[in-house]
Amino acid sequence: GRAGRDALREELLLSPLPAGDVAATFQFRTRWDADLQRGAVSHYRLFPKALGRLVAALGVRELHLALTQGFWRTRAWGQPPLQAPAGAELWVWFQPTVTDVDKAWKELSNILSGIFCASLNFIDSTNTVTPTASFKPLGLANGTDHHLLRYAVLPREVVCTENLTPWKKLLPCGSKAGLAVLLKAERLFHSSYHSQAVHIRPICRDASCLAVSWELRQTLTVVFDTFSSGQGKKDWSLFKMFSRTLTDACPLASQSKVYVDISPKNKEKELLEVTPPPASLHEAIVQGDKRTYAVYDLLSPSLFNTSRSLNVQLKWKRPQDSSDLPIPVLHAQRYVSGYGLQTGEISTLIYNTHPYRAFPVILLETVPWYLRLYVHTLTIITKGKENKPSYIHYQPAQDRRRPHLLEMLIQLPANSVTKITIQFERALLKWTEYTPDPNHGFYVSSSVLSALVPSVIAMKDVDVEQSPLFTSLFPSSDGSSYFVRLYTEPLLVNLPTPDFSMPYNVICLTCTVVAVCYGSFYNLLTRTFHVEEPNRGGLAKRLANIIRKFRGVPPL
Repeated sequence: GRAGRDALREELLLSPLPAGDVAATFQFRTRWDADLQRGAVSHYRLFPKALGRLVAALGVRELHLALTQGFWRTRAWGQPPLQAPAGAELWVWFQPTVTDVDKAWKELSNILSGIFCASLNFIDSTNTVTPTASFKPLGLANGTDHHLLRYAVLPREVVCTENLTPWKKLLPCGSKAGLAVLLKAERLFHSSYHSQAVHIRPICRDASCLAVSWELRQTLTVVFDTFSSGQGKKDWSLFKMFSRTLTDACPLASQSKVYVDISPKNKEKELLEVTPPPASLHEAIVQGDKRTYAVYDLLSPSLFNTSRSLNVQLKWKRPQDSSDLPIPVLHAQRYVSGYGLQTGEISTLIYNTHPYRAFPVILLETVPWYLRLYVHTLTIITKGKENKPSYIHYQPAQDRRRPHLLEMLIQLPANSVTKITIQFERALLKWTEYTPDPNHGFYVSSSVLSALVPSVIAMKDVDVEQSPLFTSLFPSSDGSSYFVRLYTEPLLVNLPTPDFSMPYNVICLTCTVVAVCYGSFYNLLTRTFHVEEPNRGGLAKRLANIIRKFRGVPPL
């Protein structure tokens, strides 16, 4: 049949952060007007064939994979365009035609492990849950049967260059042209935060939504700070961040733009100066705040007339005042308290800094089975009073089979701090279940917060195709709120750990005892003994001894 139309849009968003840090967010969107589920597609042009065949073979409706190194500090950096927990996160919606979801989930994780060179093959029933309210489909969905959803996190996963290389190979131009030339591994991993993700979902082909298109978004977010970069200054440029500049756009891209956030932090003056001067400005309402962006279109012929390359430079006009830094409306933190290695307590603090609006939030907790939760100790305190959740779903763990799953819908009053605590008991593992470095501790995956945060500024309906990509993955349901998904810190919990040096000592002592005792005993059992009779001599010798006896001489 006729191959469907496909298009590629690429963009780079540079966002100055407080304290002089800079966040760079790459987004590559490949849209394909084809039906992958019917399996009739045989020609792939821009859409990666490995992912297209994976979606068609396993009945995947949505796929979201994120590999992250570091932790996004929401209170200091603000709300990210797309946040992900530390480590590896994978959540997938399957088609209703899939009969055995667990089998498809296991096969999918193994295939993705090979594609992205990650340890996703360690995803099993002990770290997989089925949330009921936290993760809804981001694309088209006929129903929301949560039995078709699987979610897993590997907080111990380490992200490095072997994961970035296959991610870049999925791009139509690879890392040879366009914005992807800036993706130099040496610079990307010399940062305080790095996150790369792949999002696949079905979307409407047009306004009538009579046909379905498939969308692949490859996103990469990296935060450069003055300490890790060694620059010592708060002025930035593309060459300082990536050691490279932009020379051209990807020939296969229909849109290639660079956005620089030049929004004033207050109403007085702009703090940021951008060179070269941008050809156009774009205003958008992003996460309840009005933003102004300087736009550089790489497909514009006039951009490279004056110079052969584009090196965007950011300079601060005056130093920032730390007291003027905005505080996010919603942010959270989590920690472990207690003493000893028998019991403990997990505490989660959720902050709502909105001055007059209250809103609900869905909290998802996934706790490994070896931390046995005492659900009767669950307490939710807001402003000194008990806060009862309007919805709660708890699935108890089974030893060595599945983790704890706790979902709650909690109402957050305006300008409040909500503290959620629950106690647990540490289990004693089998000696074969400990990691090679058991004294380092065991990781507990991040909590997930999902909420519709009220917006101070009314958001207008805009054309999704004309708006920047970073504003359209989580579209606003109405003009008064916007969707936010946050992740807390992963926890590191110590478990009762035996002294693994004792088996070595026992083996050495046992081998010594066996070698000495058993060796001697075996020698006695297998040795042959010969008894020699004494030789008394002949007649001459006996006569000589008699004579010597009379003479008083010792016998012969």
